Amino acid sequence: MLPDPLRRDVRMLTTMLGRAIAEHGGPELLAQVERLRRACIARREEPSERRRRQVERIVASFDPPTAERVTRAFTAYFQLVNLAEEHHRVRALREAGRSGRALPDSIEAAVRALGAQAVRERLAELRVHPVLTAHPTEAKRRAVVEFLWRIGALLEELDDPRRSRAEAEHLRRRLAEEISGLWLTAPVRRARPTPLDEVRATLALFDQTIFRVAPLTLRELERCLDPDGSGARPTEVPAFLRWGTWVGGDRDGNPNVTADVTRATVRIQADHVLRGLERAARRIARGLTAAEEDVHPSPALRRRLAAAEEALPRRGAELRRVLPDAPHRRALVLVAERLAATRADLDRARPSAPAYTGPDELLRDLRTIRDSLDAGGAARLAHGELQHLVWQAETFGFHLAEIEVRQHASVHAAAIEELAPGASADARRLDRIARGAETVEARPRSDVAREVLDTFRAIGEIQDRFGRDACRRVIVSFTRSAADLAAVHALARLARPERPPLVDAIPLLESSRELERATQILEEAIALPVLRRALRRHQGRLEVMLGYSDSAKEIGVLGANLLLYRTQRELTRWARTRGLVLTLFHGRGGALGRGGGPTNRAILGQPPGSVDGRFKVTEQGEAAFQRYGNRAVALRHLEQVTNAVLLAPGHGAPDPAEPFAPSIATMERASIEAYRALLDDPRFAECVRRATPLRAIGELPIASRPVSRDASGGLAAIRAIPWVFAWAQSRVNLTGWYGLGRGLEAVAGQPGGLASLRTMYRRWPFFAAFLENAELSLAKADRAIAELYLARAGAPELAATILEEFDRTEQLVLAVTGRDRVLAGRPALRAAIDLRNPYVDALSFLQLRFLDDGSARGRRIVHATISGVAAGLQNTG
Repeated sequence: MLPDPLRRDVRMLTTMLGRAIAEHGGPELLAQVERLRRACIARREEPSERRRRQVERIVASFDPPTAERVTRAFTAYFQLVNLAEEHHRVRALREAGRSGRALPDSIEAAVRALGAQAVRERLAELRVHPVLTAHPTEAKRRAVVEFLWRIGALLEELDDPRRSRAEAEHLRRRLAEEISGLWLTAPVRRARPTPLDEVRATLALFDQTIFRVAPLTLRELERCLDPDGSGARPTEVPAFLRWGTWVGGDRDGNPNVTADVTRATVRIQADHVLRGLERAARRIARGLTAAEEDVHPSPALRRRLAAAEEALPRRGAELRRVLPDAPHRRALVLVAERLAATRADLDRARPSAPAYTGPDELLRDLRTIRDSLDAGGAARLAHGELQHLVWQAETFGFHLAEIEVRQHASVHAAAIEELAPGASADARRLDRIARGAETVEARPRSDVAREVLDTFRAIGEIQDRFGRDACRRVIVSFTRSAADLAAVHALARLARPERPPLVDAIPLLESSRELERATQILEEAIALPVLRRALRRHQGRLEVMLGYSDSAKEIGVLGANLLLYRTQRELTRWARTRGLVLTLFHGRGGALGRGGGPTNRAILGQPPGSVDGRFKVTEQGEAAFQRYGNRAVALRHLEQVTNAVLLAPGHGAPDPAEPFAPSIATMERASIEAYRALLDDPRFAECVRRATPLRAIGELPIASRPVSRDASGGLAAIRAIPWVFAWAQSRVNLTGWYGLGRGLEAVAGQPGGLASLRTMYRRWPFFAAFLENAELSLAKADRAIAELYLARAGAPELAATILEEFDRTEQLVLAVTGRDRVLAGRPALRAAIDLRNPYVDALSFLQLRFLDDGSARGRRIVHATISGVAAGLQNTG
């Protein structure tokens, strides 16, 4: 059952939507929507052939224009229901927060569990590092997202019990207006976004929530460590959050991301963060009105203020005239003026006075003002909002988020082979080139080599202008050897021989073969002088990225997750024996087939010692918008991640997987065999193309990146994201469970096997989290509708194999968890899915009707159903 406040919001929003449909489409359109809705609900209540045919007849009766408008209606319904649920989650969090008890998975819960002193001892190494990506998994267009943000803000205002009746009616009128606008806005873009469009869309999250929520997360940890002194004395909490971005930097398989795009990206980001810092400085300055005779300025502040007034003589004189006795306020206003000058100087290769040369100079000014206020007796003015601004400058710098450049190892190898023939696989020679011990004159002939060199020149220019932290990591997709990492340093030298950029080559291990060989690859890499020098530069810190998506596509979700667990355990032990400080970078997506699921549970399920106070993860597509679209939800998410990073088991803790090693090996082997048998079936490639809307997803204008790495058309070329997206759309959701049933069966069929699996579920957090995520994948699938999609492939034996594995997986997951229904242990989530299912069904039947319609309108309808089903299931890829 839905909670009453949520039911009220859903009824209000959907009633307004129905009114908008009738006003703009006529009462007959609303009647058509209602007829299909009731038929789909009846089919759920009575799942029979007769009810299915009734739904199909209704869908067949729609002419294409009507079908398109009906699709839009159901899509808008899901968007509003999702918004209502998010709003209710925030409401529930606030109510729980008033209870006086620590919320589960909160920072407060972690501090209470560990003790304040134990947390203090971990602060120096604590680092939470989300990285936003432009992977094409956000099906909503930007205009729709902004409508939903405005509707959410109005819902928030309506919840205020202090509103008068007239004020509430005014808010409802505005709600109705925004919902009408949402209804009249096409759910899918007509034009594919450019990389810079994606940059601006991602920066909306920074503007909306991230910039403001980051200091609140730090403040919450401070409050829990020092409840009485928080905001009244110097903080002990460092800025442990850092942000990265692949948007504008990820060129792996995306020819639209060029060196010039990366150059433009950092300037757009700098403009946003400088505006944010300037606004915050002006806002805080308005509260620093303490008179000089009450809060004496320190000598350091007087010197800084004099220097700023000299750099900005006209503004300085004006401020002395209007604020003669408020030196701290004058100092912070001049900080804001210098930030404005810095922003105006962004197009210059070097900033000129009075612009700041970099964030370190800004931080010196801010800390001088803060320390002067503290010394003058105004501790709360020093350590309140001004400390938030210090944290923001420390977290975001002048670049907002570090741009990470990603490129496929084979592209770098091709460029090297052209510039230094025979060197691409020779790690020792690449090392000599990188160190300048062998001189190679770079004379690129191909566009590929020219672009690769220009990319490394762009990295150098960004470092010159914004500092090394603005762009230094180069992620090497499909790293297979030490030579792939040495090539990054060699290319940096070839691009700028006199002053190469300082780069960090980050291996991205994606295939099962490379994950199995991870420690061998890294052992060979750290033997190279250029990589040893990079390690010394970082005091022995090493970063390794693990790819969840491609490994799951290659060997199945269970096999990949077990392999990734084992790889993390081996890497952790290897790094410890080498005296290295290892950070594992998790390339996780939104769906289970791409490493998705609750981040808190995932962190707590990692092998002991593999987190060790540091966690870096990609935030992709719709997952990023779900987590950071609302300020309260964003704060809760960052708290949950911080909680898990603090609580994750450390070195020396027993590995809960070890007692089950034989069963795990049996399960992994059987699962991979079953999954590979499916992929290797000669009929399967055609099944994917015919039984899913993969082709339509490729046409969908939701990202600048193509769905395939090359034009071969084979399964291997399909990227993991559209692969997962396509199976979710067809209601099979194959990537989230296929092979799990066979794996569980291989163990359950042994004497005492089922009991062993149940013990594993209770005692191994990783396995418990995995099975609960698999339950969600099964719940979002629909066997009856999946059967209709699979029938399109014309391979009944293959369809039977897939459906048998679905039944086997569901039966054994329930047997292991001890439940009688999927998600029975999470009743609120089960109720939300049950509420949505009839409406998702309507869109699935519409999609099935138009999948083979090649007309422009037919393709538009399919694109709209894809957006609607994604909203209904709340995941794409």
